[in-house]
Amino acid sequence: MIETEFRLTKSNQKVVEKIIIDDNIHYNHMIMPKGEGLPLHKTNSNVYMTVLRGILTISLGEEASNEYESGTILKIPNGVEMYARNENDEVLEITVIKAPAPKNIK
Repeated sequence: MIETEFRLTKSNQKVVEKIIIDDNIHYNHMIMPKGEGLPLHKTNSNVYMTVLRGILTISLGEEASNEYESGTILKIPNGVEMYARNENDEVLEITVIKAPAPKNIK
């Protein structure tokens, strides 16, 4: 086989998994029930976040929180402070692609 196959976990419980970590990209998959989220942090690369299901509530920099529903893709620049979370009843599922891959992080 030429290709490499990866699988995302199917769940309604909290999941944070690193699917692909290589020199080109970091591809992460996250499932967050209501009240779960990522800690406040600065992006360490360009971030491409896809909302697969649910509603993402995210604060970027000094801006007020915004909500994004499934089918939305966000492009977030490197070095931006972010706080991403699920404030809604429906389970939130997202993918997060970092490109280029952050240096010195595996």
